[in-house]
Amino acid sequence: MKLSRRAKRIKRHYGRMHKSAGLNLVSLMDIFTILVFFLMVNSSDVKVLQQDKSVKLPVSAADQQPKDTLVVMLSGKDILVQGRKVSAVSDNPGQDVLSGLKDELDYQSKRASAPQADQPQGLPITIVGDQGVPYSELKRIMATCVAAGYTNISLAVSHRSEKEV
Repeated sequence: MKLSRRAKRIKRHYGRMHKSAGLNLVSLMDIFTILVFFLMVNSSDVKVLQQDKSVKLPVSAADQQPKDTLVVMLSGKDILVQGRKVSAVSDNPGQDVLSGLKDELDYQSKRASAPQADQPQGLPITIVGDQGVPYSELKRIMATCVAAGYTNISLAVSHRSEKEV
């Protein structure tokens, strides 16, 4: 039996409305490819310390890679712990221990995952300071770190390759 025009139109319309949905794998593969490349690029062994543009690090030819520790940064006239201002360099003149820095370091040592007794050389800390910082200020900061129990002190430097020597 021959279908009328109206019957053909209804059949065509019904066929369009009730198609089974397919899964488009091309866009999914694109997303996974981008994700794989992103993970490959960002999985390097390079350790990067937080660094302020106003701080110019001294240069060194040391081969040892930095460890992930608490970071104290001398930024101009401010002292930052993990990027947060805790004290000014001019605070507590004439004293060896900076009270604002010591309070923050005491708080951070309480939050540390490993107790101080488990670490024979003391808690580790890295000091990031400009190469023009006077030794007297650096000495005050190191004395404050020791007073707070951070006796494993490292100074951050820029790596100089053998070719630059």
